[in-house]
Amino acid sequence: MNPLIDLKKATSVFLVAFGLACFVLSPAVRAISPLPDGGYADNNTAEGTNALFTFTGVSPNNGGENTAIGFEALYHNTRGNHNTASGFQALFSNTVGSANTASGHNALASNTTGSNNMANGGGVLASNTTGNANTASGHHALNSNTTGSNNTADGADALSSNTTGIYNTAVGYFSLRNDTINSYNTAVGAGALLANTADANTATGALALLSNTTGGANTANGALALFSNTTGINLVAIGYQALFNNTIGFGNTAVGNGALSSNTTGMRNVGYGNQTLFSNQTGQQNTAIGRLALFNSTGDDNTAVGDEALFSNTGSSNIAIGQSAGTNLTTGDNNIDMYDAGVAGESNTIRIGTAGTQTATYIAGINGQTASGGIAVYVNTDGKLGTSTSSRRFKEDIKPMDNASEALIALKPVIFRYKKEIDPVGTPQFGLVAEEVEKVDPDLVVRDKNGKPYSVRYEAVNAMLLNEFLKEHQRVQALEKQVEKLTAGLQKVSAQLEASKAAPQVVNNP
Repeated sequence: MNPLIDLKKATSVFLVAFGLACFVLSPAVRAISPLPDGGYADNNTAEGTNALFTFTGVSPNNGGENTAIGFEALYHNTRGNHNTASGFQALFSNTVGSANTASGHNALASNTTGSNNMANGGGVLASNTTGNANTASGHHALNSNTTGSNNTADGADALSSNTTGIYNTAVGYFSLRNDTINSYNTAVGAGALLANTADANTATGALALLSNTTGGANTANGALALFSNTTGINLVAIGYQALFNNTIGFGNTAVGNGALSSNTTGMRNVGYGNQTLFSNQTGQQNTAIGRLALFNSTGDDNTAVGDEALFSNTGSSNIAIGQSAGTNLTTGDNNIDMYDAGVAGESNTIRIGTAGTQTATYIAGINGQTASGGIAVYVNTDGKLGTSTSSRRFKEDIKPMDNASEALIALKPVIFRYKKEIDPVGTPQFGLVAEEVEKVDPDLVVRDKNGKPYSVRYEAVNAMLLNEFLKEHQRVQALEKQVEKLTAGLQKVSAQLEASKAAPQVVNNP
C-alpha cells in the first residue's frame, strides 16, 4: 500500500468529521438542553400527570402517533391512533378511537371508540362514546352527544342536548340546544332552533325557528323568522320576522321582511315581498307577490301580484294583477282587477286597465269567429261592458211610443269615411252624425266622459223606426178598408148602371 495515499484518505475523513462536529455544535443549530420528556414508542407524545397512562409502548397492542397534553389526557387509550388531546382529562376514556382532536377541559372525555371527532372547549363532546365525525367548538357544545355522528356545533351550548342525532349543524349560542335524537337540522344564529325536537329543519338567523318543537322540513332564513312555530311543517320563511307568529300552520312560504308575519294557523299561503300577507292569521291558499300585497288580508284563495295589490282586501277568491291593483277592494269576493284599483265592497266584478292610461283594447280570437243566438255587447263611458235587456222584469214606466218616433223624419242619413287614424283603409260607412242627431233628439245621442256627442243610439233608432213602420202599417190598413168600401160602392153603382142599360126603354108621347 502507498503510505501517501493512505495519509490523504485519513486526512479527508478527519476534515469531514471535524466539519460535521462543528456544524452540530454551532450555537445556531444546537438542540435544546435538556431534551423534552414525553416522547414514547410508536411516535406517541405525552406531557402531564398520567397522560396516556394506559399506554404500554408495546406495538401493535397500543396506538401510535397520539399526542396527550394535560392531566390524564388520553388516559385509557390503548390502540387508538392519530389522536390529539389537550386539557384536563381530554379524551379521557378513549380506548381504540382514532383521529380525534380534543382541546379543553373534559373535551371528548367519554369517547371510547368514536373516530374523526374534533372538540374545542370545556365540556365539548364530553359524553360522546362511539359517535364519529363530529365537530364541536364552544363551551358545552355537543355536550350530551353519545353515538350521534356527522354533527357540527360551533357556539356555547350548541347542540348541547344531542345524544344520537346525526347530520346536524348548529352555529351560534344555544342553537339547537334542546335537540336530542333528531337529524338533518341546520341552525345558524344565536338561539336558532333552540327548542327543536324534529328533523330536517334549517334555520339561519338569530332566534330563527326558536320555538319549533315537532315541526319538520321547515326553512327559516332571517332573524326571528318562524319565531313562534311549534308544530307547523313544510314552511319556508326568508326575511326578518317572516312567518313570525306561525304556530301550527303548514305549507306556507314567506319571502321578505315581515312576510306572513301575523299568520298563526293559515296554511298553503305564499308571500313574496316585504310585509306581504302581513295581517293574515288564518287565511288559506293565498298568493301575494309584491311589497305590501294582500297586506290586510284575512280571507282565502286570493291572488295578488304587484306592489300593494289587494292591500285592504279581507274577502276571498279575488285576483289582482298590477301595482296597486284592487287597492280599493275591502270585503268583496270573486273579483278580478288587472291594473285597476277596484271599488270598495263590490263582488263578482272584472276590471281591466286604468282609466286615463289605457286608450285602446285589442283582444285576439274574436274577429272572424261566429257566435249565433247571442246579443250585442255595449260599453258605457266608464268602460263597463254589458248587454241590453228587454225583459219586463227590468223596466218601469212602460208606455206607448206614439208620436215620439216622428223625430226620425228630421234625421239625415249620410255616407262617410272615418279619418285615417281610425280607419286607414277608408271603408265607406253609412249612418248618422251625432251632432246633427242631437239637434233633433238629444236622447238619441251617446256622450263621452266630457259630455260631448260621441255616437248614436242606433238600437233606439231601430225601435223608433219600428214604431213609425207600425203606424204607417196601421194607416195602410185603414186606407185598404176605405178602398174596399169604395170599391164595393163602385161595384154597386156599376151594377145598377148595367141593369139600367138592359131594361126596355118606355117612351111617353104627349
